[in-house]
Amino acid sequence: MIERLYIKKHITFDECELEFKPGLSVFTGASGAGKSVLMSAILAVFGLSESDASVIEADVGFEFDMGEFGIESEEINTFKMVKEKSVRYFINNQSIAKKNLNEIANQHIKYLSVKNVDEFANEKLLNLLDILASKSNQKHSENLSKFKSVFDEFTRTKKELEKIEKDEIRLEELKEFAKFEIDKIEQISPKSGEFEELMEIKKRLSKVDKINDAWQKAWMIFEIEPKVVDALRISEIDSSFFEDAMNELRAKKEGLNLDELEELNVEKILDRIEALSWLEKRYGGIDEALKTLAQRKDELRRYEDIEFEKSNLEKKFKEFKKDVVNLSNLISDERKNAKENLETSINFYLKELYMRNIKVMFLEKDIDKSGKDEIVFQIDGTNLKNLSSGELNRLRLAFIASNADIVGFGDGVIILDEIDANLSGKEAMSIADVLVKISKFYQIFAISHLPQLSSRANSHFVVVKNGNTSSVHKLDENEKITELARMISGEVITQEAMEFAKKLRNF
Repeated sequence: MIERLYIKKHITFDECELEFKPGLSVFTGASGAGKSVLMSAILAVFGLSESDASVIEADVGFEFDMGEFGIESEEINTFKMVKEKSVRYFINNQSIAKKNLNEIANQHIKYLSVKNVDEFANEKLLNLLDILASKSNQKHSENLSKFKSVFDEFTRTKKELEKIEKDEIRLEELKEFAKFEIDKIEQISPKSGEFEELMEIKKRLSKVDKINDAWQKAWMIFEIEPKVVDALRISEIDSSFFEDAMNELRAKKEGLNLDELEELNVEKILDRIEALSWLEKRYGGIDEALKTLAQRKDELRRYEDIEFEKSNLEKKFKEFKKDVVNLSNLISDERKNAKENLETSINFYLKELYMRNIKVMFLEKDIDKSGKDEIVFQIDGTNLKNLSSGELNRLRLAFIASNADIVGFGDGVIILDEIDANLSGKEAMSIADVLVKISKFYQIFAISHLPQLSSRANSHFVVVKNGNTSSVHKLDENEKITELARMISGEVITQEAMEFAKKLRNF
């Protein structure tokens, strides 16, 4: 739940800090006091509304899945909006984009406005039907699991088949291209490391004349070698060190293999280097060219075997399609069997909300991951798009309440936008009763215009405006009675209003 809210410099609010409890929290106050401004701040810290506040901060006691955004969920997660030159958002002191903030907040924060029709999303409605169907028939859960597995295989096979059919259109072009690359690489027939070896030989060849000339000039050292040895011996100096050095020098010269270099075909080596250089430039290296050769050979074999592969895939595709259709039919039948239970659950709350019964209708669509069913609703033949905003809000509450009953839990915050505006006292009390039931599963925030809903609140906050500054504080029991009486009779509170307010609180 949202445990704390802090606001600084938000329109008429200079600074305020509120702490919240579970259940239904209601905000009341005179028109223009700043109730909507306060509610917009709650929305803004989750990126669900714009705000001019300099700082809004909320401590939220839910575990959020934020790993993909590099944020670790904590026991209490702190959401923060800061506006300086631009608006920035943070979760646990880590910056986050507004789009990603919305995705995270939507895991637990539900904002009900006229534009928001998430409760009626086909996937959610099918999920409710599947839960009801599974309660009465365990086989339904098994069929759902099988369908998911088979549909994944069906989709994968379909994509592979579509790729082959697409390849077929340009098959000859692909085959010619593969053959060209294979022929070009095989003509050169490169070997790993060959290019580097030839470049070293080329380097040595470019110096062979200079090396020979240098050794010719240095040859006299071998001619005077005996004279040096004689001089050392006459001088009674051991000449072995000199003889060893000369032998090593002779071995080094012979190791140059200059005769072999002179026998090499320089033109042939240069041609080979040029051919290998082409491969280096085209493929990024000889090893890469050899990898490409292997890939193109595999591709060519596949192109040549494509008819056989296509035939096998078509056979698999037909089998998977048959299984998908059969399983989707079984699932659809069980959903239809559960339809009456869903209608009963929703209509129970619609009756409490003084609305007509809803009828669940099945339409058939192309099979996707949820099956072949599309769910639509009608109220006495009226489509949802033709309902008034008040009726739509009450229908939404009925869906949320039914969902909590069917699923058995609810985990989040519901923010309501003037849920009891323009309603009669009887209708407002019906909404209050349903919200009290929902508040066992959700924390609820609502602006209230009528005393009926306000009287059922677990926490009652009043918003007051003095001059250009708004403030808000939580009411104790006596203050709740006084505020309810004000809502009943206006600024001049009558004794009758006080009595009625007490009666509402004692419900």
